[in-house]
Amino acid sequence: MAAGELAELRDVAVEAARVAGDILVARYESATGPVGVRSKSSATDLVSEADLAAERAIREVLTRRRPGDGILGEEGDDVPGTTGLRWVVDPLDGTTNYLFGLPQWCVSVACEHRVGVVWDPLRQELFETTGGTALLNGRALEPSGREDLATALVATGFGYDAGVRARQAEVIARVLPRVRDIRRMGSAALDLAWTAAGRYDAYYERGIAVWDVAAGSMLCAAAGLAVRELPARDALAAGILVAGPAIAEELLDLVG
Repeated sequence: MAAGELAELRDVAVEAARVAGDILVARYESATGPVGVRSKSSATDLVSEADLAAERAIREVLTRRRPGDGILGEEGDDVPGTTGLRWVVDPLDGTTNYLFGLPQWCVSVACEHRVGVVWDPLRQELFETTGGTALLNGRALEPSGREDLATALVATGFGYDAGVRARQAEVIARVLPRVRDIRRMGSAALDLAWTAAGRYDAYYERGIAVWDVAAGSMLCAAAGLAVRELPARDALAAGILVAGPAIAEELLDLVG
């Protein structure tokens, strides 16, 4: 793809993410509690009116600027498109954090295999990748060069189903004694972006959707990290693992 078209896709992704972020911040700062909330797959899997409004805004930008492209979003219908390009969007990744007033949530917008943007409007941090580069507010990302798993800070996440959580706890019990520590923050897209930025040494999670990781996994790959698929097994869904090349295989043996 020509550099000019990649630049256009990047501009579209940034516009869409920022528009959604403006909506989310306005509602976040004025919220007095979780208003307009309903559950999805379980009582702990929530969607808010803010999610829906943010995705509508993203789709409006994409439809206006890229009318022939496909769109896959967490809260809306799958639009097939005619150009061979597909946008994968998560209008609010970290919904539970958002509803509880915890400042770890973001907007994720990706044009598959080409451009990825993770926008953290509270910190004003724009993570992006276009054409193999990985940037934070215009500066190159520097991931961890950790070579010893025992000193690695590892991020992860958990599913919504209680039975799945019990199985994931078994995995954590294997991992925790072998690493520096574990972090569970709540937004997969930000976990990936922060791993690409070197704030974590590694990240893994199962049961995540394509919109959770579409932009973040591109960021990590562009930053030079090893990105591995976790196949479904033992009643656990498929997932993703990201780490520096020196520790990726050892961690994969523990969680894979």
